[in-house]
Amino acid sequence: MRFVLFCFETKLEVVNISAKELRINHQIRAKQVRLVGEEGEQLGIVETFRALAIAKEKDLDLVEIAPEGVPPVCRILNYGKFRYAQRKREKEASKKQRVIKVKEIKMRPKIDEHDYQTKIRQAWTFYDHGDKVKLTLQFRGREMSHKDLGHQLMERIVEDMSEVADLEAPPKDEGMQIVAVFNPKPVSQQKAAAKETTLEKEEENG
Repeated sequence: MRFVLFCFETKLEVVNISAKELRINHQIRAKQVRLVGEEGEQLGIVETFRALAIAKEKDLDLVEIAPEGVPPVCRILNYGKFRYAQRKREKEASKKQRVIKVKEIKMRPKIDEHDYQTKIRQAWTFYDHGDKVKLTLQFRGREMSHKDLGHQLMERIVEDMSEVADLEAPPKDEGMQIVAVFNPKPVSQQKAAAKETTLEKEEENG
């Protein structure tokens, strides 16, 4: 991904340019370049060999930051420091990017209370990590004749999930199973919901 911002009236700013795509020093092919100094000052259009000489005098590099320009825009800078800063920005950006996963939890319509609570806690753990949850209620054999019990259980699940997750895909019959998908609420909403639940329990006990 590559973004270039530049302004010829004042100073030029370079943002998120991939160092791998840049030509530097003698890799620059154009005969002339629009030169920008190390402080962002505009030095006008100059011959490339002259721009290289200016950069060399300052013990810096000539970097082609906007090759699509006519002539291309080049800036005098420390390429080593530029690459370090770029890698640091890319690393920070990658930390902020997260692939949302869909975790599946399976239940049976006649699940006992202990196993039910274990499954619910497992779902909450997934929400804490920002993952979606696909909850599958599976039926076998004669259980299909009592699918209404499955729908009742799913209603309870939706209620128990409501504090920390939104219902993205409502419960739906899919052959021998009922499926629903839950999307985690923002962390702030989860915390507020958890706090409200705690206060309600304290009032009940108090």
